[in-house]
Formats: sequence, C-alpha cells, structure tokens
Amino acid sequence: MTRPVAASLAAALIAAAGIALVIAAPQRPAARAVAVIGPAAAEESGAPIYYQDPDGKPSYSLVPRKTPDGRDYHAVPAGADVSFDDEQTTTPRPAMTAGGSGERRIKYYRNPMGLPDTSPTPKKDSMGMDYIPVYEGEDSDDGSIKISPGKIQRTGVKSEPAAMRVVRTAVRAPGTIALDERRISVVAMRAESFILKVADVTTGSHVVKGQPLMEVYSPSVSSAAAEYLTTITSKTTSGDVQYGRGSRQRLMNLDVPDAAITAIEKSRSVPTSIGWTSPRDGIVLERNAIEGMRVEPGGVLFRIADHSVVWALIDVAERDLGMIAKGQPVTVRARSFPGREFTGKVQVIYPEINKETRTARVRIELQNPDLILLHDMYVDADIDTGSGEAVLTVPESAVMDTGSRQAVFVDKGQGRLEPRQVKLGHHGGGFVEVRQGLAEGDAVVVSANFLIDAESNLKAALKGFAEGAQQ
Repeated sequence: MTRPVAASLAAALIAAAGIALVIAAPQRPAARAVAVIGPAAAEESGAPIYYQDPDGKPSYSLVPRKTPDGRDYHAVPAGADVSFDDEQTTTPRPAMTAGGSGERRIKYYRNPMGLPDTSPTPKKDSMGMDYIPVYEGEDSDDGSIKISPGKIQRTGVKSEPAAMRVVRTAVRAPGTIALDERRISVVAMRAESFILKVADVTTGSHVVKGQPLMEVYSPSVSSAAAEYLTTITSKTTSGDVQYGRGSRQRLMNLDVPDAAITAIEKSRSVPTSIGWTSPRDGIVLERNAIEGMRVEPGGVLFRIADHSVVWALIDVAERDLGMIAKGQPVTVRARSFPGREFTGKVQVIYPEINKETRTARVRIELQNPDLILLHDMYVDADIDTGSGEAVLTVPESAVMDTGSRQAVFVDKGQGRLEPRQVKLGHHGGGFVEVRQGLAEGDAVVVSANFLIDAESNLKAALKGFAEGAQQ
C-alpha cells in the first residue's frame, strides 16, 4: 500500500468516528433517566428502599420477593423505615443549637467502626467514613442506654413484667432406707437359761405379736413361778391380793411373757419350760437361738423389726441445706420400683455435716404398708422447699449473673433500657424470686440480654473517652 492510499484511509476512519459521536450525543439524557434512585430521591418519591417479610420476621430483601407460601414481601419506603438506625447515615449532621424548638444538640461524634475514638466536631476516619453523631438524651447519666426500634427488632429484644408467682423449688438428693429405731425389739434372757426348742422361725421370716418363738427352761424363772404359785394357792394369803403382787412382779422382772404367767395362774402348777413369744409384728432380722444351747443373761436370741413404717435418710448437699425446714413435703422414689412414689415430711435435720461428702442428713418417715421398702435400699427424694406464698418473680432468662452481682435490664419504653442490680431468692419452674431491686409490673428484658449488655459497655467506654476529650 502506497503512502497516499494510507493517508486517505485514516481520514475516512476519523470522519466515521466523528459522525458516531454526533449521533450518540443526544442519547445521554436518556441514560441518566434510568440511573438508580438514591436515598434522598427515594424518600421524596416514596419508592421502596427494601422489602420485609409480611409476618414481621427479621428477613429482608433488596428486590421484590415471596415467602415460601407465595405471599409478597412488604415494600418499605424510606419514611417508614424502622429497621435501620439513624446512625448509619453517611452524611454528617450539623451541630444543632438549643434555640430551635424540638431540636437536639449533638454532644460529640464517635468512630463509625466502634473504636474508642471521639471528636467534638464532624470528621472522617482513615477509610473516609463519617463519624456518627451522638445526641443529648441518647447518652444519659443514669446508666441507661437507648436502642433504636430497628435494632430492637433485629436483635429480638423482648420484655415481660415482673409478677407475683408461687415459686416451687424441688431439692433432689439421694438416700437410703433405714429401720425406725423405735420399732425394733430384741428377745433376750434376763437369767441363765437353756433353750429346749426353737420354732420354725428363721432370719427374714415375718412374725406377728404373740407368735411362739422358743421354749426355755430357767431355774430362776421356775423358782419365781413356784413362789408365785404358793402365794396364790395358800389358804392364808390367797384371799389377799397384796401378798401375790410381789411374786408376780418378780416373774415380770424376769421378762416372762404375760401369756405364760396367765397359764400358771390357770393351771396352778409350775411348768417345766416357759414358751417365749414375739413382742411385736415384724421381720426377723437376727436369730441366734439354737436348741440345747445355754444362754447367759443379756444374750440376744432374736431381733425383730417392724417394717410398716420406715425412715428415708436423705443426703442433702451443703449448698441446699438453707432451704430445708421441718415439715416440708417430700416425694420418695425407690430405684427398685420405677413409677412408685412414697410421700412423707421432713422429720429431723441431723446437726452435722459429713466431712468427706459435704452433705447433711435429713430424715423422712414413710408408710410402708406393702413392706416393699427394705433396709439399705437406695431411693431418690424430691423435697419441696416452696413456701406456698406468692413472691415477686421474673423469668430466669432476664437475670444476668456475673457471679458477684446479678442484674436485669428494665424497659422504660421508647427504646430506653436501664441496667438494675437485684437480689434474688428461690428458683423454680423457670422463674426466680426477686427480693430487692424491682417492683411489681416493672418490665424487664427476657431475651438478647447479653447483646444489650455488650452495647451498654461499649457506650459507657465511648462516653468516658468523650468526656476526657472535652476536658
């Protein structure tokens, strides 16, 4: 290609480009007409700035959307927006004076990223973001904090009034079954004796009062019986009751059963052996009697216990001992009989603490008509420590416990929340007793407490930095 031809081709291309620019120039206004609507224009025109779930759930969308069941999301214009804080605006607000009616004064500006940095005048951070203004009234001196309605909705903050309720607290503790010490009898000889015969009674057998246990020969008993018989059969003394009383008392002192004494009086003869009977209804816990054995005075031959009433000895943790009192109702469940319950009351609180387990022993008396509760059986007890009187309570979720202090957030309305220290009492049923710090009807925050606590700590720190910068 020659140089004149190349020059002619370049000139043609330049001319074509000029024509294209002239044609495209009138179309620029139309391109501006389809530009995205800014926040200010949306506020003036009422155009939606986002879409929200129709049920008010914290679900949002920048474009039209439908729920899983086919319902449209609600369009939210700028004027009706309560889901975003005024703090998120990027345009710095000028400081307001107190002269205008209804105007608020800006106290200071804080870092938009939450850093402990404030400024008395509008400024930008290192990334070009404007500092957020903090107005008077938003940072009060009474320790309360103010949260916008949008933030309350997003974080799920809920309030519930303190109310009078009956708090039922059950102290659960394990224990064992023990015999009632007042219902145990021992069969022992009070004089030297010989066992001639033992009834068909063994350890574990159930006996009733008056049932024969053994036959015994005792020289002392025979001598006393002969003396008594002589007294009551003598022609001189038989008519005087006083003469026979001493002899009969001697037989009673040797623990001869009443049935045997009555038999001597009727037969008018001294028996070779005396029949010994059971002193009560119960279970034979111990049998030491053997036919032909010689028994010294005081030797235990039988030990019989009544199981119709037993004790439940419950080991209560030391931390729960302050809630236990005599007369409180108790429900006892035996591990051997699931679903079976036994009821009783706290009878005795033993005045000692086990050094190894740090528990105190509590005694409950239980009726055992079926005799299914056995000695040393394991049981679990629920001790109802509630007083039955209504007390001021709040849900347990409302309390923030740091270990050294307990506090709640009191909802004062219009997004203002006040942290308040409280003194607590009994817990039970998802509620806790408040003994000091609240009054009936005070609304307390029951959810999102820790998020509010984190924000209150942040605002308190920012306030401290701001006051230091202004001095």
